[in-house]
Amino acid sequence: MHRAGQYPLSVAQYLRLREHIPPLYGLLSVNAAVLAFTHRNLAPPLLVYIFPAILIAACMIRMMTWMRPVTADDLDPAIARSRLHRTFGVAVVLALAFVAWALWLDQYGGPYEHGHVAVFVSVTVLGCVFCLNFLPLAAVAVCVTVLGTFLAYSLWIGTEVLIAIACNIVLVAGLILKVLRDSYCSFVDLETSQRDLNLERRQAQALGEENARLAQTDALTGMPNRRYFFATLESLLLRSGPEDAFSVGLIDLDRFKPVNDTHGHAQGDRLLQVIGGRMMGQCPADAIVARLGGDEFGLIVMGGPKQAERIANDLCKAIREPARIGEVMISVGCSAGLSVFPDTATTVDLLFDRADFALYHAKNQKRGQCVLFSDKLERMIRTEQAIDAALQGADLASELSLVFQPIVATEDLDPVGVECLARWHSPRLGQVAPELLIAAAERLGRSRDVTLTLFDLALGALARLPASLRVSFNLSGNDICNPGTIDALLARMSAAGCDPRRVLIEITESSLISEFDKASSALERLRETGMRIALDDFGTGYSSLSSLHQLPLDMVKIDRSFATRLDEAAGRRLITAIRHLARSLSLECVIEGIETENQLVSARLAGFSLAQGYFIARPMPLDDVLARLARQPGAEMWSVAG
Repeated sequence: MHRAGQYPLSVAQYLRLREHIPPLYGLLSVNAAVLAFTHRNLAPPLLVYIFPAILIAACMIRMMTWMRPVTADDLDPAIARSRLHRTFGVAVVLALAFVAWALWLDQYGGPYEHGHVAVFVSVTVLGCVFCLNFLPLAAVAVCVTVLGTFLAYSLWIGTEVLIAIACNIVLVAGLILKVLRDSYCSFVDLETSQRDLNLERRQAQALGEENARLAQTDALTGMPNRRYFFATLESLLLRSGPEDAFSVGLIDLDRFKPVNDTHGHAQGDRLLQVIGGRMMGQCPADAIVARLGGDEFGLIVMGGPKQAERIANDLCKAIREPARIGEVMISVGCSAGLSVFPDTATTVDLLFDRADFALYHAKNQKRGQCVLFSDKLERMIRTEQAIDAALQGADLASELSLVFQPIVATEDLDPVGVECLARWHSPRLGQVAPELLIAAAERLGRSRDVTLTLFDLALGALARLPASLRVSFNLSGNDICNPGTIDALLARMSAAGCDPRRVLIEITESSLISEFDKASSALERLRETGMRIALDDFGTGYSSLSSLHQLPLDMVKIDRSFATRLDEAAGRRLITAIRHLARSLSLECVIEGIETENQLVSARLAGFSLAQGYFIARPMPLDDVLARLARQPGAEMWSVAG
């Protein structure tokens, strides 16, 4: 059934005529057969058999033509107009044929037969006019052709009754044509208004779809955005059963902040556009990649972990390729974390959180790699959660303590100082590793509280140690870059009345690399009081020659990994070169990790005057340190610890 406004006007006319024209031909055929039947004994066979048979056959052919099923071609406006023009011509031809046959037949019979002819002409023409309502030109043409011929024939015959009948029919037909014209105008108005309304609806729908698309599209890169990512993930979870598998991934750019800082945010945005285009081009049909915000991207893969890792690695490879932004070639790295449904989790939040934790692990432990969430990582999460909960309510003053590892002269093993090492004994968890303590403190925002509590213990130990010994105290990047923490450290030092020259602050470059300038200024403040600064873990991959020049340093501590190479000739040459470098910069040098007598001898031969390690002494409580210092100085002082 045709709905108003669904098609162009010519097509709508054609479809409406398909409903009315077959009955028109049926009317013509029946009326013609009845007229021929009433004249069968009065008119020649040509007029009552052959001629009406030809007309009825033509009507049947046209009826079948109009009754065939609608095809796509029928909905073409040009084809519809062509068929309407053809219908107009056929209507005029058939009208002439039927009226000519009827008037020819009127030459035979009596008054009843003449009346039948007049009724045939009038009723048939009015029926045809009604059926041609949606083609008004054809209706007028049929009416004029038939009634004009009948009126002329009536005037030629000269019978008053016949003339009156013809005039009455003409008047009625004229009135009907006016009604039909008004009806056709209403049809045209309805089609036009409905078509305009449908057009507005389609425009509104298109606008709504475009707004929906824009609401789920990242404005900068043109990629799907965070809303689309989570909507897709939720929809996927609703459709997936326990036997289905898909993966969720998070990709985060490495070294993107320096791009913004160095080249400006406009260039950073342009780089994100280039990377977004690469990811969209590299993303296969069975995966979805979206920008979640900043330099973080989301990935959904319709497959298991192997497929997800392959796709994630392909995307990371595309991201790492250098990009030309203006006149500059820029390259960044990336890390990725993955979780898998249903193995890892079965809810949106857990899938995302565990992919995020895998990403966090990748950026901190396996930078530049793709990490899949595993049971091991889950145990780490639970461990961290337990540690966080314990530290959140911990009484730091009673639960934190320090142990001390001596730093000695390599010639005679006389102590020159001790390094303070944190220990945390939780009533709920027992002994907790120092690195877990520091990480939890940074997560919870208690880093300053932990540092100040430990520093108070270090100052207390400093007061009990001989004046010739110094204390080494480690500060994290959070501590160094927090002016409030630096102020509190200096205030405590002043209140304790200790000699600042006996305090050595140890730092690692990895903890300062994100805010190098701020850290350098803070270290300068500490150094101005008389405290000394040591760069710890030198040679682990973060330290560089520029750091030795830029940071206000007094000492370099060689990482323990180099001590194991003292037994090799190549290792000894490398370590000797490092020692010469430190000496050229007027820096003291301590080698850590001495675990054998051979290593100690090799360190001494390499020119190291200071050493630290388990062979010399393990970390111990302050009372043990004081007890051993009370012995005769020399190699036997630390023999028990060694």
